[in-house]
Amino acid sequence: MADRYVLINDHVRRNALEAVRSAPAGFTVAVSEPKRSNDQSAKFHAICSDIANSPASVWAGKKRNADEWKVLLVSAHTKATAGEVEFVPGLEGEFVNIRESTSRMSVGRAASLITYAIAFCDMNGVVLKETAKHGFIHEAANDRRSA
Repeated sequence: MADRYVLINDHVRRNALEAVRSAPAGFTVAVSEPKRSNDQSAKFHAICSDIANSPASVWAGKKRNADEWKVLLVSAHTKATAGEVEFVPGLEGEFVNIRESTSRMSVGRAASLITYAIAFCDMNGVVLKETAKHGFIHEAANDRRSA
């Protein structure tokens, strides 16, 4: 199992440096910004569920489920933030959106996606019941959406 250090103070930084010094030849080291948190992932999935369970769930003539809303929101967010959206022919001739992976998003990028998704909900009258139920938004903010 690999050691992982979150550089929160000088003591941890020294431990990480010692691990690098004592690592055998051929080991690798990566320093990166933190990935999105489990709370961010859970919040985004709750938002997708709220959209799927709302009157706004119909897209392109069909009621969409939470997984489909995840794809729609990630693709739209990528486009809205000047990212590259690419459609390629799939292995069976279908078209596939080669999109950004939410599991590889930084904390900041995931926060931007969540903000985008909440704005979509605001503009489309989606009440964030599941999102509030799980404690991801304040009830007062959600009350404005249901008013």
